[in-house]
Amino acid sequence: MTKQPYQPVVPAQPDDINFLDHEMQNCPYHAYQLLRDEAPVWIDPVTGFYVITRFEDLREVLLDKERFSNDMRGGQGGSREQLDAERAGRMYQLYEDKGWVPGATLAGRDDPNHKQMRTMFDEAFKPKRIRTMDPFVRDTAYKLIDEFIDDGQCDWVKQLAVPFPLIVIGQQMGVPEEDIWQIKAWTDAWVQRLGMMQTEEEELWSVEMEIEAQHYFQPIFERLRREPDDTLLSDMVNRVIPEWDRALSDNELHAEMMADTFVGGSETTTNAIAYGVKLLIENPHVWEKLKSDPDKYLRTFCEEVVRLEGPVQGLFRMMTEDVELHGVTIPKGAMVNLRYAAANRDEREFECPEDLDLEREKPGKHLGFGSGTHHCLGAPLARREMFWAFRALIDRIDTMRFAEGMNSFECARNFSLRALPELHIEFDARPAEDRVDPASLDTD
Repeated sequence: MTKQPYQPVVPAQPDDINFLDHEMQNCPYHAYQLLRDEAPVWIDPVTGFYVITRFEDLREVLLDKERFSNDMRGGQGGSREQLDAERAGRMYQLYEDKGWVPGATLAGRDDPNHKQMRTMFDEAFKPKRIRTMDPFVRDTAYKLIDEFIDDGQCDWVKQLAVPFPLIVIGQQMGVPEEDIWQIKAWTDAWVQRLGMMQTEEEELWSVEMEIEAQHYFQPIFERLRREPDDTLLSDMVNRVIPEWDRALSDNELHAEMMADTFVGGSETTTNAIAYGVKLLIENPHVWEKLKSDPDKYLRTFCEEVVRLEGPVQGLFRMMTEDVELHGVTIPKGAMVNLRYAAANRDEREFECPEDLDLEREKPGKHLGFGSGTHHCLGAPLARREMFWAFRALIDRIDTMRFAEGMNSFECARNFSLRALPELHIEFDARPAEDRVDPASLDTD
């Protein structure tokens, strides 16, 4: 069936904005512009969230960990649970009855608790360890693209953007490659629940899927306690956090499996790799320039993709006291929605922010990976995965285009994340004799 591209929604006033509307989610950037200009602190009438959209405001909030808390427990008048407390209670009971109630994740903690737990992950994702993984990351990217390069067409999302980061994080966690599509089904269910756009029946399905994942991982936790190995998962299971005088509990481990490991370690990178190819086809002059000197331009391109099509559109903080910003009082207990994707197109911070600019100065200053204490710990690995995905693309493909009538370009329904479910492309591959041997490429 031929698919028709969506038509962008252009709101005339803030009252026209609804970020839970799928048509607006497909292209939220007109709404972001309107809020930055007219309501930089906007009270969302649908959710009750206080939405912040300007770059400088977000940067200040991200650095202010005293008044803007990551611990969402106890939020009032706008927390996601408070939107339907009875329904949230039914979900909680389902975890208790059939699985493990997820504990607080790393991202959902404040210091000193956050810092104490993060130390374990910092060891796993420090630059030296990422460098040792780089040949595997490189070779995986080329292996995946070589599986379809002679076909002249592919679903870029399904055939590369999804499996690539999942295989990499699976390698770290000691998960067999043949299990990644099952894990993808579980993370998809988790992400859909995060997106806040499910019916209760759909949310029950998501929780059931997460509990299914818990029963997959629980025997692995128990085995690793008996027989530790050199994987990140073994380290997570067994490492004692000195200040706690204990290792992570099963409930905490199950939360980390979904939120900070397999979703945080794959979903967002998948979305960046998917949208990066979409941007290149839409900007053929950028594609030609990128191919002309990847050593010069590729790292900047990766940063521009994250800035322009942020995989994480926005996340949350909870107020620990009343704060006034742009004449709006944000009360203690209120939920604040930080729209990173709006800040990353703020013309107050970026020149020609809607342009994909390979010459942009300081391309990494965007907020796509957060900032401050909660800066994304997986950012170094995500950058390497994007680098090698796009380097393999450059080395294997000469020209490319959207497959006619096969793409609607609609994003997945989600309040917080931006995901392209499919991207059908056609391409002209480089001749076999011109294809680069990845083993010849420097992984430094």
